[in-house]
Amino acid sequence: LSKMVKAIVCLLLCIFGLSYADFPYKEAYYDQYVDHFNMMYYGNKTYMHRYLYQDKYWVQGGPIFVYAGNEGAIEGFWEASGFIHEIAPEFQAFVVFPEHRFYGKSLPFGNDSFRAPYLGLLTAEQAMADYAVFLTDLKQNLNATTSKVIAFGGSYGGMLAAYMRFKYPNIVDGALAASAPIYMQDPAGPHDFFFKHVTEDFLNTSVKCYNLIKLGYKQMNDLAAQGQSGLDQISAKFSLCNKLTDAASYQHLLGWSRNAFVMMAMLDYPYPTGFMAQLPGFPVKVACEKVLEASDPVSGIADASGVFYNTSLTCYDIQSEFIECADPTGCGTGNDATAWDYQACTELALPNGSNNVTDMFPVIPWNLDLKREYCQKTYGITTRDNWAGIEFLGLKIQSSSNIIFSNGNLDPWQGGGVNNDISDTLVAVKVIGGAHHLDLRASNPLDPPGVVEARAQEKGILRTWINS
Repeated sequence: LSKMVKAIVCLLLCIFGLSYADFPYKEAYYDQYVDHFNMMYYGNKTYMHRYLYQDKYWVQGGPIFVYAGNEGAIEGFWEASGFIHEIAPEFQAFVVFPEHRFYGKSLPFGNDSFRAPYLGLLTAEQAMADYAVFLTDLKQNLNATTSKVIAFGGSYGGMLAAYMRFKYPNIVDGALAASAPIYMQDPAGPHDFFFKHVTEDFLNTSVKCYNLIKLGYKQMNDLAAQGQSGLDQISAKFSLCNKLTDAASYQHLLGWSRNAFVMMAMLDYPYPTGFMAQLPGFPVKVACEKVLEASDPVSGIADASGVFYNTSLTCYDIQSEFIECADPTGCGTGNDATAWDYQACTELALPNGSNNVTDMFPVIPWNLDLKREYCQKTYGITTRDNWAGIEFLGLKIQSSSNIIFSNGNLDPWQGGGVNNDISDTLVAVKVIGGAHHLDLRASNPLDPPGVVEARAQEKGILRTWINS
């Protein structure tokens, strides 16, 4: 009987994307400087900087594993980064996840943080300085000044992990930058790859699915061109809480649906997850099944979008579920969306829009001119489009060392990342079968062999750096 129970438990864990591992954390706050670079304005003013940590594996002399918090509450990244927790006991590491300023509970000015002039203190440079100051004090408090520090991160967090090694090599000894599109930050870097890769994920799943999605968007445009009668038909097929009434509301629906396909491609994990959305395993495949089963192509797009937005809803409130912003791949909702939108305006380069030529989506343009117009209107700022390439080395990263750049072949962001070795210590790891930073997630019986192999390769490289 006990064997049968264990088998059932194992099966359920596989189905729901869980593991036997439990990664509890302790929460604490650090008295952090509000402004690291302008002492005359804010002086020594501080805010409560939240971090999560686990010290039960650590022994004196062991390394410090730090996750470079990105655009959201830090507990979400703690839960989605099981690889770090799984290898920490083996390395006898201290694990710490500092939260990115202006996200989660780390709000320098409380509820006023998201208005001028306070929002101006939201930059990657300020966040990295937070991490650098925090780590310096942490090492002193632990009497661990000789301990190696390894930075981890996924997506924007992966970019920050690499940048910490670029900018603070005196503090960070190595980094694992998963799904980090750092080349995209250079004006000369790639910017037209994203929606093409999303499309390829669906095309590689089913050619018929791809063709129906493309046809469905054409039919939607044809209906919208008929005026209110066509908009009413679209509203009914999508089960919208509020009917479409004009071209602006129709364009918002297009962005809403495109966002669903984007997120399913990014989070195309082989098991159900609750990271960023409640999704089934292989959501791209599930979405294509919806498209193929639908009575018509437009309904297919609606049903596939529901896989991301929740098929149990009686109607979709597209205005609250999707916010248009300076990131064409999506900003999320709530205060996190405001913060990310501002960062997209001020210092981060992001992909261009969809064009219906290299991708399956309707033409929703996004380029530097549109970005400048939007950011000026929204925040009253003039964008500096070349700053990220100047500040973060751009395409010329060969002067750095000890960074692993991992990219999954299912991840739409791979086109903006480092996919080939630069040197013996700037190493590209291919994650075959992996979507957006799947290699950072906890091990799971449903992991593709390529993901298991990538984690083993990463662990071996980290061991070399730590023991050197």
